[in-house]
Amino acid sequence: MTRRVMLAPPSVMSLFLQMRFNGTDLATGTGFLVQSAKGPVLVTNRHNFTGRHPETGKTLSLTGGIPNEVVIAHNQRQRLGSWALAVEPLLDENEAPLWWEHPTFGARADFVALQLQNLEQAEIIPYDPANPGPPIAVGPAEVVSVVGFPFGKTSGEGFVAIWATGYIASEPDLSYDHLPVFLIDCRGRPGQSGSPVIAYRGGGSVHLEDGSAAIFPGPMHRFLGIYSGRINDESDLGMVWKASAIAELIALI
Repeated sequence: MTRRVMLAPPSVMSLFLQMRFNGTDLATGTGFLVQSAKGPVLVTNRHNFTGRHPETGKTLSLTGGIPNEVVIAHNQRQRLGSWALAVEPLLDENEAPLWWEHPTFGARADFVALQLQNLEQAEIIPYDPANPGPPIAVGPAEVVSVVGFPFGKTSGEGFVAIWATGYIASEPDLSYDHLPVFLIDCRGRPGQSGSPVIAYRGGGSVHLEDGSAAIFPGPMHRFLGIYSGRINDESDLGMVWKASAIAELIALI
């Protein structure tokens, strides 16, 4: 008898990314899909595509290479639990970026959206930054998860993501470093750049942001933003660009 595997939806909403230069592997990362007015786009960290540290500008790959394409492990259409690999260009014929950046913060915002061209085999399971989910309480010390692919590893079943769980470390309604960012205390690692950050609750009585509680019959999650790495190499404090900022970018497309 075949055992039925039950997956939490966020485990397959995170997509494994392989950044490459002309077919040569440079680095791995994480991304996710969002619907825009022009169709599905891939959202991930800007530094995944530039191949450079967002503050120092130094190349991130030990090869010194800069990516010009990304391989995306999509969920295969009508075959959840299988994956279809698609290659997307990052630069046009003039080597100009093909991605969109935030309308106000531009290159300072470490997240971008890439229009996708090869979706024939892809099942679209998107996040919606403008409607991020139930109003789960997300104040300081609340539990959150970074769902991605640390060190390019998966859960052991195809490209099912790994969950790293921690806590909100700064007031989420405030702006860290004058940017639409809040901090989490979570042991992030290379490969998780571009991961969705969510508040996931298994059901039952759940605290809501207005101070009340509600009974949910099953699991639910709220999309909070995108993980972009630690504040420095000596700290487990990580930066999360807020869902509202991502929604501003998607509205531009």
